[in-house]
Amino acid sequence: MSKIESGNLTPLTPFRGAKGDIQAMQDDALLRAKLEAMAEFAAGAGHEINNPLAAISGRAQLLLRDETDPERRRHLITIGAQALRIRDMIGDAMLFARPPEPQPQPVPLEDALSRVQQSLQESLGEKQLSLAGRRDPDVVLQADPTQLEIVLSELLRNAIRFAPAGSTIEVDVSRGEDDTATMTVRDRGAGLSEIDREHLFDPFYSGRQAGRGLGFGLPKCWRIVTLHGGRIRPDESDGFAMHVEWPVAVSQADPFAVEFDNAATSTAD
Repeated sequence: MSKIESGNLTPLTPFRGAKGDIQAMQDDALLRAKLEAMAEFAAGAGHEINNPLAAISGRAQLLLRDETDPERRRHLITIGAQALRIRDMIGDAMLFARPPEPQPQPVPLEDALSRVQQSLQESLGEKQLSLAGRRDPDVVLQADPTQLEIVLSELLRNAIRFAPAGSTIEVDVSRGEDDTATMTVRDRGAGLSEIDREHLFDPFYSGRQAGRGLGFGLPKCWRIVTLHGGRIRPDESDGFAMHVEWPVAVSQADPFAVEFDNAATSTAD
């Protein structure tokens, strides 16, 4: 049984000896170490903050129940709303820190993209944006369906937010190398400086140009993609884009690679 088929999603990075490959591996290792440390902090802080937050929210709701003064009611509603906003931020932080274990299965990528696009029609319409691109309709990924759609949604939301009004967001999908598929989401918004690129996946990093990626959208994408054995990286060669490499379903994988993996697994047993 192949590693992808059995649910073992630990990514393996091939060593080709080139200087660029070594640097990429080092950059990946540094990014992983940094975000793992942030995940540990988010998990601990989330539990500590949730308790007093629940008390604030509960007390505001209790006071609102019997309050008749319009001004005080408005203030209590604001307190409650902001407490819920913090709760949602903590929820994102804890999802980043301890995401659910993926339940991988074959997922047609085109179907997942269609569902996400439909859910974002209102946001696209507000800026008169359109989606286009070259997509292989037959690509099937080995993915947790819900987590895959979270990644697609966050990438498109980020593109929608920074794409100029009336422009086109390009979504390209193709079969890549080593039994992966490559997806690119490209908009024509502002790019990143070198320091912005270094912190692109840091939650709530505030120094990005035009605030690109603020919040937990791209960090959640990074977390989910890497859990599935994939990679995600920015590209600014033409506008701004995010490239995602994701393992294809076993049915689309190289049969010789699967046979070799099966033989290796049997030998190890």
